[in-house]
Amino acid sequence: MASWLAIASPLDAFSGLLLSAHMVQHLLLMSVAPPLFLLGTPLLPLLRGLPRKFARDGVGPLLVWPALRRGAQRLTHPVSCWIVMAITLCAWHVPPAFDLALRSPAWHKAEHACFLGASLLFWWPVVRPFPSRPHWPAWSVPLYLLAADLLNTTLSAILTFSDHVLYPPYLQAPRLFGTTALSDQTCAGVLMWVPGSLVFLIPAALIAMQYLWASHQLVRPQIPQSVTLRYGPVSQSYRRTKPGSAVGARRFDLLSVPLVGPFLRARSGRRVLQATLFMVALAVIVDGLFGPQVSSANLAGVLPWTYWRALVVIGLLAAGNFFCMACPFMLFRELGRRLGLRQRPWPRALRSKWFGIALLTLFFLGYEVFGLWDKPIWTAWLIINYFIVAFAIDALFRGASFCKYVCPIGQFEFVASLVSPLEVKVRQPGVCASCKTHDCLRGNPGHRGCELDLYLPRKSGNLDCTFCLDCVRACPHDNIGVMAVTPGMDIVRDPRRSSVGRFSGRLDIAALALVFVFAAFANAAFMTAPVAAFEDNVAARLGLTSPLAATGVLLLIALVVAPATLATLSAYASWAASRVSATMRELLCRFSMSLVPLGAAMWAGHFLFHLNVGWNSGWTTVRQAASRWHLLSSPNSAIPSPLIGPGAMNVLQTLLLDAGLLLTLYLAWRIALAYAPRLGDAFRLFAPWAGIATALYITGVWIFLQPMQMRGLSAPIWLP
Repeated sequence: MASWLAIASPLDAFSGLLLSAHMVQHLLLMSVAPPLFLLGTPLLPLLRGLPRKFARDGVGPLLVWPALRRGAQRLTHPVSCWIVMAITLCAWHVPPAFDLALRSPAWHKAEHACFLGASLLFWWPVVRPFPSRPHWPAWSVPLYLLAADLLNTTLSAILTFSDHVLYPPYLQAPRLFGTTALSDQTCAGVLMWVPGSLVFLIPAALIAMQYLWASHQLVRPQIPQSVTLRYGPVSQSYRRTKPGSAVGARRFDLLSVPLVGPFLRARSGRRVLQATLFMVALAVIVDGLFGPQVSSANLAGVLPWTYWRALVVIGLLAAGNFFCMACPFMLFRELGRRLGLRQRPWPRALRSKWFGIALLTLFFLGYEVFGLWDKPIWTAWLIINYFIVAFAIDALFRGASFCKYVCPIGQFEFVASLVSPLEVKVRQPGVCASCKTHDCLRGNPGHRGCELDLYLPRKSGNLDCTFCLDCVRACPHDNIGVMAVTPGMDIVRDPRRSSVGRFSGRLDIAALALVFVFAAFANAAFMTAPVAAFEDNVAARLGLTSPLAATGVLLLIALVVAPATLATLSAYASWAASRVSATMRELLCRFSMSLVPLGAAMWAGHFLFHLNVGWNSGWTTVRQAASRWHLLSSPNSAIPSPLIGPGAMNVLQTLLLDAGLLLTLYLAWRIALAYAPRLGDAFRLFAPWAGIATALYITGVWIFLQPMQMRGLSAPIWLP
């Protein structure tokens, strides 16, 4: 059916008039028909259809001929198949070859034959039809598909972002449906990009899930059960290990790295980091208050919104929550404690994430509605108020109440750090089991313990951990490190965590994760030209003089109404379709957390765009500020230019989204398997959340393809 649609339906007639129709032909011939052919195991019907004597005496000896078998093995090797597909795809998209196929019906058929043949070879190692034997293990197939997606993304980006028509015959073709040749080419690129990527990503995710489902094994590490404390016995968190392997053996520990480890261990090391960022914050405040109120010429308009946001997200994904370690607001927290006021416990009614969620949502609303990025003085006052609130709360309340319950930046980073590759954790659980003093929690005369009430033997993941490393300094056994972990795996597990409890019982943490994820897409979408035009249209229809009210309502829907509605409906669909004993609330709490990698990827792709476009604006702005205070001569004005081109940037953004989608699907699948070991039941639990993830992924790709408003460089400008 797919082959008929590609070469015998009216679609073939339109292929000479519309590049987008031609692209649909290619997708059908390369991504739909070949895997369906191979899934039908074509060799068996062919052999059964031959006369028995001919099949036995004629074809049989040929099939067992050693030379033929060796040739077939070489031809169907994944490397050979990938190279043949890549050469065929690239060669036929070179303009002279593509134009030849458009002019000559014979060459057009040859092009389609090449696409179909090369794609049959490409999908052979993926489908592995009878009687093929796998050359590589099953875990390599998703990587094989991702490599093909990278090539597909690169070619589609060239088509999408080219500023001229690549294939001249379409300039002379009659225009249909009011399109131009360039807009038709852009549409073809988008078709190749989004559906083409999904064709690779969805099988990659399904094969990875099948492999993990077959080989998944949970082993309890052997930990003595003697530690009780007020938290009860030390929980034995499940993790995937090989039987007989030592827990924590040969695991990377950042604190063991020369120079870096001693610097992070030292209390003075943290103070150096905090003092450095405090001086930067002070410069931003001064320039924001007294400098020119033009965001592109003010430190308050460039450093926080172009550099700091991007570097924080990159740091979270590359290492962990190290900004909290170096947070300049902590200096004022320490000052508040030294006042000697009577400190009270944080109000019990506020001991959840709801207050922090409200502040984080208000920040996103204020940023977009009131344009904080374009008001340096507002940015300066926001930082000043941050210092004041941190000082007041830690002067009046015990523990790290500001970090744990109030700070919206901290809540954002706590969620993002769930997919970080490093975690503060114990090295050998047995050492903690025999410890009698528990200094990591209680502290000692020389060092303070964990203020966030995280008991390290029962701590799991990075939630609520500020990477202050007070526990490292207090531990008398040197048994705590900054250890390498598998990103996101803490979302799969659901032990009773110290100070946090179980994710399955924390609706507030699930809500924080949903706000984090949906805000990533909303924040980027509201900077695109189509959404800005839609806001203006809504304001005009409502008779409003300013689109601010419409922007606020739309953002509230995107940040609160949409995630709450979609998560509730998905939880109900999972609960109703499955036969598990878990409640709908529990399913909502667990599966909402699985969306975090996709949200983190969207934040990273969006902020990297701004950093790429404005990467060289920071030094110019610093010199301008220094010249105003007569510290340096006035620099020449420089127009910011992107570090890499828009096509390469969109490839990078899409690859980040690809990785986020795959990790989200993987985590959701593992959670589903934890509830329902049977494959069918697990799929019914998984499907609604996979639908949300896929819809968000498509939305993210669409956002990255739109003209983006580059804020903070000048008056808002739209960049392709």
